[in-house]
Amino acid sequence: MSNSVFPLSPPVRDALGIGLAVGVSGTAFGTAAVAAGLSVPQACALSLFAFTGASQFALVGVVAGGGNLIAGAVGALLLGARNTLYGLRMADLLGWRGARRAVAAHGVIDETAAASMAQRTPADSRTAFTATFASLFVFWNATTLLGAVATERIGDTSAFGLDTVGPAIFLALLWPRLRESGRVRLVAAGGALIALAAVPFLPPGVPVLLAAAAVLLGPAAPGGAPAGGGDGRTADGPPPPDGGGSGDPADGAEERREVRP
Repeated sequence: MSNSVFPLSPPVRDALGIGLAVGVSGTAFGTAAVAAGLSVPQACALSLFAFTGASQFALVGVVAGGGNLIAGAVGALLLGARNTLYGLRMADLLGWRGARRAVAAHGVIDETAAASMAQRTPADSRTAFTATFASLFVFWNATTLLGAVATERIGDTSAFGLDTVGPAIFLALLWPRLRESGRVRLVAAGGALIALAAVPFLPPGVPVLLAAAAVLLGPAAPGGAPAGGGDGRTADGPPPPDGGGSGDPADGAEERREVRP
């Protein structure tokens, strides 16, 4: 007899936990989007069709700073490019074809990739991916709507300090990465210096794009750990599929369970 009233397999149970824990952040995104000047439908459309939290925050941050949508979209695409690498690994792991593969491509993000690659069997990987994608998609979009509607009714969002929600959440997403290695901190510091130096002379949004050039400092950093973490831990996603680790989904399974959303 099961000890649980609702017996769930471990992949499904973990997926629901991820969906609930990460999905709550959608409230912050809805708040940041409306505070940046987006309408409620625009904020909800971003969560529905982009569905990449960090990239969404990056786009909203550029818009909030007075940048145009093109600069914001380019920055978001650069930040979301890692999902392409996850997709290369996930395509083999899930083994889906046709329409199901196209739908699954929309759900390839840090959380679903981490949950799937932590499993020991292909069946569990597919279950973990589906359950994580579904739970996170529902929670993220529902809380985006909640945050956007609530913020829209406030009126002057700056009077409550809500205009700082976007940058604060983005920093919170980035902060765990800074603890991975000296190389990561060097790249982050380089990016910050480039952006600060360019802000007085270039239109909003462009300094953020230029800051991406700091990634070139990574290979030059002395004694830096490989990208993906000197100790193998990641804060907001699994080690990249093309590096950092043995490549065996079974290896380090417990370690990957600790990743964030």
